[in-house]
Amino acid sequence: MSELGKRFEFAEGNTVGIDLGTSCSALAHLDEDGDPVIVESATGSPVTPSIVVLGEGGRVLVGPSSDRLLQEDPERVIVAIKREMGNPNFAIEFEQRQLTPELISSLILMKVRKDAESQIGPVANAVITVPYYFNNPCREATQNAGQIAGLNVIDIINEPTAATLAYVWERGELGRADLPDVEKTILVYDLGGGTFDVTLVRHTPTHFSVVGTDGDTRLGGLDWTQRIADHYCEEFRTQFGLDPREDSRSRIALFNVCEEVKRELSVSLVADVNFEYRGQSLSLKMTRYEFEDLTADLLQRTRDTTEFVMDNAAVPVGQLDEIVLVGGSTCMPSVQTMLTEVCERAPSHMLNPQLAVAQGAAIHAAILEVKHTAGKGRMADALLRRLRAVTTTDVNSHSLGVEITNPNDSRDKQNHIMIPRNSTLPRGVKQRFVTTLDNPNAIHIRLLEGESADVNACTFIGDLRLTNLPDNLTAGSPIEVTYSYNERGHIEVTVRELVGKTEGSVEIAWNGGMNLAAIESLRALAGGYHVE
Repeated sequence: MSELGKRFEFAEGNTVGIDLGTSCSALAHLDEDGDPVIVESATGSPVTPSIVVLGEGGRVLVGPSSDRLLQEDPERVIVAIKREMGNPNFAIEFEQRQLTPELISSLILMKVRKDAESQIGPVANAVITVPYYFNNPCREATQNAGQIAGLNVIDIINEPTAATLAYVWERGELGRADLPDVEKTILVYDLGGGTFDVTLVRHTPTHFSVVGTDGDTRLGGLDWTQRIADHYCEEFRTQFGLDPREDSRSRIALFNVCEEVKRELSVSLVADVNFEYRGQSLSLKMTRYEFEDLTADLLQRTRDTTEFVMDNAAVPVGQLDEIVLVGGSTCMPSVQTMLTEVCERAPSHMLNPQLAVAQGAAIHAAILEVKHTAGKGRMADALLRRLRAVTTTDVNSHSLGVEITNPNDSRDKQNHIMIPRNSTLPRGVKQRFVTTLDNPNAIHIRLLEGESADVNACTFIGDLRLTNLPDNLTAGSPIEVTYSYNERGHIEVTVRELVGKTEGSVEIAWNGGMNLAAIESLRALAGGYHVE
């Protein structure tokens, strides 16, 4: 059975939704009353900071407080690992081992799972969220992280889709087949700690359809905080000839101070930035206006994306029924002012933007569970009917294509897009190409993800090689490529050489190129750590 099929084999234990965030992570489950309940961490917080501290003898500290963090060796502190998910060239060397983003993320998942199990019992199945704009390798890495953590990952859901589920559920409309089948259009603006995307969703009480999406996996609240830190350090250098960023422990401490300043400026017009470094101290006052001026270009990037998504989907601002805020960084007043200007309506404050994604993931997890198991006996029949009534239609966030050769220059390789981004899923397309050489030994098809014609600007996601070709196959012989992408993120490509009828195919699911042995090896490695 494929990895895709295995995702709906539910294990014995609780089924939850997990928001694996850049700055903070959260876990939720749907209780017997149908409420998506956040399960608090061991410290009583609804979120766990996505910070990993590597210690001696297999000790791992996940989500330390700011005060505790300053007591740790800064060289062993790992932050914002989500930004490296899917990056095959990133690893942290520790105790003669290469720790990949998947392994480090699995430690965060192990922590939130451990804390949850102390309150609700064994956690077995999980839906994990990702930014809509995550590409295939990033999604695969997230799937792997969940498996390494010992979770049965039943699905990967896009964060805006999860937030939409939470929003419509909170309104008391989700799954209500008795309500009028009226379609509404909402814009989900998701600015988290390290990633950003904008998604347009049309929904009725029982169906969700993603219209369009765009975003940036390296833009988030961390960048706003860093602007404060950089500004302060320049002032520090001017007065004392010293830069607090040069010392790793000082850099972490200053970033924490600036993070608090950013939060304070969301509720106050002025905040103090106070810091001491190498016997010198500097106190600055920063106004909200100065902060917004320092970060105006960051906000503009999100504005450009918002306008692009709406224009590309041909959705006038007057057709928007609601703006849903997701991510703690949306608490900044400048974000809400900008959205009001662009969309000509104020955003909704119905949801807690920091918790909505985990709550929506829990709802999605419950929907999958009642549809693919015998049912949840602890829930009332009316609630089960609501969950079973919900269906969704997604789009792909990145174009899918194949590498082709320029007929006028065999050295020039190009990305030929077959399934454009924002195509409604499932989607399949069939196209004909021709061979470029006489009597080839094989036909090599490289699969790419991305918008650029430049193959080097795209992400390689897989390939297949067609062999046993007819003798004396001439250049220009027809090749038929069938490319399909289903709503679960499962890609299948079939290549058929039409002269001798030779055929080959490849399937790309969420296994990240890792076989079960590799997953089990990393799971054993992660299991050797004592996560606190």
